[in-house]
Amino acid sequence: MTTWIKDERGNKCSVEYFGSKEVAQAALDSLVNCDNCTNCQDCKNCSDCSDCSGCSGCSDCSRCSDCSRCSRCSDCSRCSNIAWLTDKKDLKGDPNSEWSGHPLIPVIENIHKKVYEAASVPPEALDMSQWHKCGTTHCRGGWVVHLAGEAGYALERFHNTLLAAQLIYSASGYEINPCRFFDDNEAALADMKRLAEDNV
Repeated sequence: MTTWIKDERGNKCSVEYFGSKEVAQAALDSLVNCDNCTNCQDCKNCSDCSDCSGCSGCSDCSRCSDCSRCSRCSDCSRCSNIAWLTDKKDLKGDPNSEWSGHPLIPVIENIHKKVYEAASVPPEALDMSQWHKCGTTHCRGGWVVHLAGEAGYALERFHNTLLAAQLIYSASGYEINPCRFFDDNEAALADMKRLAEDNV
């Protein structure tokens, strides 16, 4: 049986998880403007997170640490606003850095216009059922990786297509909801068109 200590915002900490009622209460008291989080501590402005620490503005995360403005993360450590990874100095400046082997995140200028143009002409250029169907047919995430060139494919190899596309979108100035990578062709094309037209 789990003994929970809860607050008025739906956050809760388990006595068993933290080892004592006092420590669990202290963890709960350390949350600032968090909602519906479980066993988190020293976090602020988070929601629906679990087992997180030192996070800020996160959502639906799990076992994260020192994160900032993340979404739908899992098993993360020392994350912080993924756009910082575009800084070459952070990644390549110190050969002894734990991040020195991480590929740079490419930026696609006018990303919405370029992705929409690539995915809409010809009509068979978009296939949301596969990341990469062939060299001229990709899903939305696949097109983002493809348009970023070799740097995009290097990032894809290091992570996976979904995360690589998210990182490229973020570095290019847009925080995309990852659910958009699982739309059907019609919904995906409509969203890409809207963004392309809104950002002219």
